[in-house]
Amino acid sequence: MKTVKKISAALATAALTAGLATAVAVPAHADGGVQTCTASWYGAPGEIAPGSTTANGEVFDAEAMAAASPDLPFGTQVRVTNTDNGQSVTVRINDRGPRDPSRCIDLTRGAFSRIADTDKGLTEVTLEVVDN
Repeated sequence: MKTVKKISAALATAALTAGLATAVAVPAHADGGVQTCTASWYGAPGEIAPGSTTANGEVFDAEAMAAASPDLPFGTQVRVTNTDNGQSVTVRINDRGPRDPSRCIDLTRGAFSRIADTDKGLTEVTLEVVDN
C-alpha cells in the first residue's frame, strides 16, 4: 500500500508540474474528522441539461448517490447524516460546489431524498469521510 501511495503522489506531482492538473486543498475533515454543516441538493427536473457532465467528467445523474464538495478529492466516500432525524447516506464526491459558501455539500436529488424531504431544500448534516 505504501508503494501505491508513493506512486500516486509522484504521479500527482508530475501532473501538477506539467500543468495537467490543479491542486485541491484537502480539508481537515478529510482525515477522519466529523464536520457539521448545511447540505443542499441539486438536479431538479430541468435544472441540468441532459448529458451534462460533473466536474470530474462523468455524466450527471440526479439519482446517483453522489455529491459536490468544494474541497474533498474526487472519489472520496462521505457519510452524510441528517442531524434532525439520524438518516444517513454514503455518497461519492464527483463534482464541485455548492456555490453558496454557507453550504458544505451539494447532494444529488436522489441522495438528499434518502435523508430529508427535497421540498425542504436544506438540512443540517454531519459529514464523515469513510474512504479516501
